[in-house]
Amino acid sequence: MSLIKKEDFITSLCDALQFISYYHPNDYIQSLGLAYEREESPAAKDAIGQILVNSRLCAQGHRPICQDTGLVLCFLEVGMDLRWEGGMSVEDMVNEGVRRAYTFPDNPLRASMVSDPAGERKNTRDNTPAIVHIKLVPGNKLGVGLSAKGGGSENKSRLAMLNPSDDIAAWVEETVPTLGAGWCPPGILGIGIGGTAEKAAILAKESLMEPIDIQDLIKRGPNSKLEELRLDIYERVNNLGIGAQGLGGVTTVLDVKIRDYPTHAASKPVALVPNCAATRHIHFMLDGSGPAKLHVPKLEDWPDVTWEVGEKVKRVDLDKITQADIEQWQPGETLLLSGHLLTGRDAAHKRLVDMIGKGEKLPVDLKGRFIYYVGPVDPVDDEVIGPAGPTTATRMDKFTDTVLEKTGLIGMIGKAERGPAAIESIKKHKAVYLIATGGAAYLVSKAIRESKVLAFEELGMEAIHEFVVADMPVTVAVDSRGDSVHKTGPQEWRVKIQGRKK
Repeated sequence: MSLIKKEDFITSLCDALQFISYYHPNDYIQSLGLAYEREESPAAKDAIGQILVNSRLCAQGHRPICQDTGLVLCFLEVGMDLRWEGGMSVEDMVNEGVRRAYTFPDNPLRASMVSDPAGERKNTRDNTPAIVHIKLVPGNKLGVGLSAKGGGSENKSRLAMLNPSDDIAAWVEETVPTLGAGWCPPGILGIGIGGTAEKAAILAKESLMEPIDIQDLIKRGPNSKLEELRLDIYERVNNLGIGAQGLGGVTTVLDVKIRDYPTHAASKPVALVPNCAATRHIHFMLDGSGPAKLHVPKLEDWPDVTWEVGEKVKRVDLDKITQADIEQWQPGETLLLSGHLLTGRDAAHKRLVDMIGKGEKLPVDLKGRFIYYVGPVDPVDDEVIGPAGPTTATRMDKFTDTVLEKTGLIGMIGKAERGPAAIESIKKHKAVYLIATGGAAYLVSKAIRESKVLAFEELGMEAIHEFVVADMPVTVAVDSRGDSVHKTGPQEWRVKIQGRKK
């Protein structure tokens, strides 16, 4: 009978969470490399290139792939013949492993979990608690599956209680465009079918732990109805032309994973959960002989991809930018930003708008400035700032009109599309919205030369910072006329893809 020592379990969890913060799974890197070779859209190819270069940098520097280092999901398969060393509950041991991993001084990970979710939403400061699922299975070993799921992709999860006669592939095809680009494609779609509402959601999450194998399935052909459904959904979603970062292109998903379970005759629960470009998961076994041994990948495993500035890229001095300058920019253009850049996201925007409503003086002058929607990781050693990729901009949409009208802000930087109200406000105030590549946080941080907190320091990663940046790569997403690349890009590529199939 195996004895699982609590320190072995906690240490293994801590090591594995650190491991997946900077090492992509090899199957994802290989699949993304193939997508890079196939991609025909220049904007999408550029985004995939940045993700691959960022991934290699993170593997070398042991720093997070994305500034959103995720909430922790832990799937445990507990052998019924094993024994636990006493003193702590299983969930307490998991949370201790998470706590150690996210506060590890050589590579601190961002704490994103908040307690009292319907009230004060106070950050727990160590990313606990984890979401733990436990199964009792035959045997005397402990199987551990870990995932660090970013908020951008988690927020795009969908659940539907379909009728038994409804077409699942058609539902997915209709649903994916409504997700926008906040889940940072290209990624993987996890789908759970059957059981009950909560069972379908768990099945979808579990499916995302499986290795990418869709190209092998395409080559050999399907052997079951579920495999036929995987291929059908894979083709339908990629035919949408959404592409990397929603910019338009031939690859939106790298794989579609499905798990199912028997369900009531009157029901067909279906859960859809996307995994983003910062796909982070790992599986290991413990048998009582000590902590887990993790296989360290070789740098040769990464595709030989470099990211270089193109000929048509414009260099922009943020300290000298004028209204006339930004009115010349076109959707899809690549810019390199240098100069002083403010930061702020959900909590900071709410405070600013509340202060505006009360007639209070703002702690920061936004007139003529650009603001970056980011919550960076803390720096280590001689870093100016830790990984600092963009957060989903649509969460700031409800604040946009007030901020543009009352402060004189002229530019915003985030990831994903803007909603209709925000686009109308951008057009009305002749502002602009730019995007940085989600999933390239460490690469973006290399462009940040100085950083200081200007306001709301108590908000931690959500405080307002001022960065000094040099050649920070961004793409014009919404220009001063209200034209959005997230509309024109996918439309263009959907037509091209459909044209080839006729």
